[in-house]
Amino acid sequence: MAHSFTCIYVHIVFSTKQRRPLIPNQRQSRLWRYLGGILKNHGMKAVAIGGMADHLHILASLSRDVSVARAVNLLKSNSSQWMRGHTAEFGWQKGYAAFSVSSSALASVIGYIENQTGHHKKRTFEQEYLALLKKHGVDYDPRWVFG
Repeated sequence: MAHSFTCIYVHIVFSTKQRRPLIPNQRQSRLWRYLGGILKNHGMKAVAIGGMADHLHILASLSRDVSVARAVNLLKSNSSQWMRGHTAEFGWQKGYAAFSVSSSALASVIGYIENQTGHHKKRTFEQEYLALLKKHGVDYDPRWVFG
């Protein structure tokens, strides 16, 4: 579509299957770059990617042609295939969380993603995930959040 412009930033969070520590430290930077490449190949942009052995955070600029659900599907399906080449039992959780981010909040979210190690000295991924859902006013049933 000519003359169509978008600026859609999304903070996406998802964990490994059963929140197992399947992303070793020595593979994290390569996985983050791989995820950035997936976004780029589909007309999107990785603004920040980071995480821990059991989950990740992606701040992405979506294209006007790709929904959040489609972006997550592309990220999870392609990266899990690549990761299984290194760790046979690798898999992602079934769901995800995604939060809109205003341009004025980009620096704050980037800092949050870059400081994952510091955050997880104080709280678990489960605590972080629930806090993010609450902060963004997402209604959820606690029985089904972590499946």
